[in-house]
Amino acid sequence: MIDIDDSRGDQGSGIGGTAPPERVWSRPVVRRLAFFLLLAAGWEALFRLGLWPPYLFPSPSGVARTLARGFENRTFIIGIAVSMRRLLVGFVLSAIAGTLLGLGLGRVRLLDQTLGALVLGLQALPSICWLPLALLWFGLGEQAILFVVVMGALLAITLSTQAGVKNSDPVYLRAALNLGARGWRLYLLVILPAALPAFISGMKLGWSFAWRSLMAAELLYVSLGLGQLLMMGRELNDMNQVVAVMLIIIAIGLVVDRLVFTPLETRVRARWGLGE
Repeated sequence: MIDIDDSRGDQGSGIGGTAPPERVWSRPVVRRLAFFLLLAAGWEALFRLGLWPPYLFPSPSGVARTLARGFENRTFIIGIAVSMRRLLVGFVLSAIAGTLLGLGLGRVRLLDQTLGALVLGLQALPSICWLPLALLWFGLGEQAILFVVVMGALLAITLSTQAGVKNSDPVYLRAALNLGARGWRLYLLVILPAALPAFISGMKLGWSFAWRSLMAAELLYVSLGLGQLLMMGRELNDMNQVVAVMLIIIAIGLVVDRLVFTPLETRVRARWGLGE
């Protein structure tokens, strides 16, 4: 009996109680780490081949030094803080307006047949197209940037909320009406929860559109944000700074997705029986 138990323990934990290599490699974190290390190695190899001059194709070490210097002198910290403040304000306004508009389009036939067609058409318009209009209306200032961010995220959230309301099970609505639910209670306690999976997907999509809209606006206007740092790197022919700012933008997007939207989507899908 002792020998059998020992053999099972060795098979389950590996030598010295460690996991077998196959089990370690199957972990998503290990695979992602290996992928990014391989990507960095390929980047370094291309740099050493000298196919492009350093001012066009920087090295990983040069970008790393620029990142360290930017955080040390607080340039990147200020840029992140300014951009995130604009992004959060614009996204909150877009989420509130888009949710209300989506609920109205999903429930009121007249709005869907009139305003819904306009919203659907405007969704095909790139967010950068709103910038000239914003500059004419609000001038060179924070309001113009905020307007571009709101318009970039508003339509995606509206259409996703509308689709979620239309695709909800009508049994929920009939049951709520039979139980006496009316007015704002019907929307807040029945319709919106039923449309929650599509609503969360719309929020995630709206966040990404808000990021793109913000960077487009900051690239064309001196605004102390990450977009301005990106433009300064281009004007100074400093590709290390350009790539460093791009990496910061990517990192922020990944962190927000992993810490906010992915756990929220997982819980909602599990609650609604849409995934394991």
